[in-house]
Amino acid sequence: MAEEQEQPQRIYRAVGRRKTAIARVRLVPGEGRYVINDKDPLHYLGVRRLENAVRQPLRLVDGVRRFDVSVKVEGGGVTGQAGAIAQGLARALIQHDPELRPVLKRAGLLTRDARMKERKKYGLKRARKAPQYTKR
Repeated sequence: MAEEQEQPQRIYRAVGRRKTAIARVRLVPGEGRYVINDKDPLHYLGVRRLENAVRQPLRLVDGVRRFDVSVKVEGGGVTGQAGAIAQGLARALIQHDPELRPVLKRAGLLTRDARMKERKKYGLKRARKAPQYTKR
């Protein structure tokens, strides 16, 4: 009798970034579990709209029940973190199947949002706000 050798389960890893948030995403074939920093997505993000944003890449490619997603995210606020998670998940899905790239690209999930807060300059109150000018 020839024993069937079990293939090692493939793990896809990717990093997503938005503003100052960085998300490390781990994608494993499974039943559809989704964990962000060891918490449920809605519990961690606190808003249904952001939970939908982080699940969007899987919904676009019909992968909601096919993958388990584990995310470690840090930096930024919850909106930036949600954007970083979505980008990281989209990148991990492309590692799984490069044919998904056009669908994810069209949805804008592969584009890095590089907008960041501008640094404060000396002599100013904020990045661009100057103290009120008086002649005397």
